[in-house]
Order: sequence, then C-alpha cells, then structure tokens
Amino acid sequence: MRQLIKVFKALSDETRLRILKILQERDELCVCEIMQALNISQTRASRNLGILKDAGFITDRRKGLWVFYCVNKEKTNEYHTAINKLAKNWLNDKEIIREDRKRLKRAVKLSAK
Repeated sequence: MRQLIKVFKALSDETRLRILKILQERDELCVCEIMQALNISQTRASRNLGILKDAGFITDRRKGLWVFYCVNKEKTNEYHTAINKLAKNWLNDKEIIREDRKRLKRAVKLSAK
C-alpha cells in the first residue's frame, strides 16, 4: 500500500504531471529543456524530477555535467507501468500541455545549436 501511495503522491502535482507528459513524448530530455518547456526554475524542476524518479516513473543518466531524464520503461513496482500508460492519454487537450509542447520545440532547437 505504501508504494501505491507514493505513486499517487508523485502524480498529485501539476508540475510533475506536466513533466511526465513531455518526457512521454521524447526519448530523453536534460533539465534545461524541461525548465524551458515548463517555464520553471532549475530548483523546481530538479525537486519534481526527484519525486518522479523516487516513485519509479523516470530514470536519469549523467553525461559529464549534464543529467538526462526519460520515462522508466522497466517495471519498478506493480503500479507505475499501468498508470504511466494511462497518463500518456490524459490531459492531451489541455492548453497548458499544448503550451509546454510548443516551448519544448523551441527549447530543443535552442539546445541543438
């Protein structure tokens, strides 16, 4: 039961849902891209990424000074895989999600230069 509560707590925040949504659409993103896409601070992004990682929704990898995040495709608990599949179809028509996607497109172009 504790693991399920951790999973629901991780998804009980708008910022974390928005982060999960943009990560579901890309193979991986660095913190700077997530910050730009959601228009949030590095501190806020990192704190929320840590909560999602702790709940098993995302993983990270380091490459030098950069940290890249992606959706965890391995089953870390009995809940996150099913909820992750459901979340992929949720909120797609919400304005804030559409705006995040637009900002992410610009962020990716900026980081690619």
